[in-house]
Amino acid sequence: EGLRLHLSSSSSTGYKCVRADRSRYQAAHSVGGRVVYLGGWYRTAVEAAVVYARAVGEYQPPAPPTVATEAEGLRLHLSSRNATGYKGVQADGDRFLARHWVDGKEAVSLGTFATPVEAAVAYARAVGE
Repeated sequence: EGLRLHLSSSSSTGYKCVRADRSRYQAAHSVGGRVVYLGGWYRTAVEAAVVYARAVGEYQPPAPPTVATEAEGLRLHLSSRNATGYKGVQADGDRFLARHWVDGKEAVSLGTFATPVEAAVAYARAVGE
């Protein structure tokens, strides 16, 4: 997830700002000299340590997946507003649906594909690119 967890040799949990109470764990953070508890109780010390790392700004989101710009001799239509990275392609369970709009009114399904690139190729063919 891109987090750096804060280890502590002086804490019984092994993590900075994570405390244990029987079989539960809680993360806390000091803000202006006051203790602020982060969320509720967690089942593991690691879960609480992740909450602490996010709270102190250690969260680094994973890099966006790289997308192909061309495939099978076609220019693929990239989209920064679409989670798949391609215009006309959306996740459909564990597959990817390609579709395009005709005259801005009617969605035409181009099929489902195993990868987003395959779906993007179908979209590029359909729109004449």
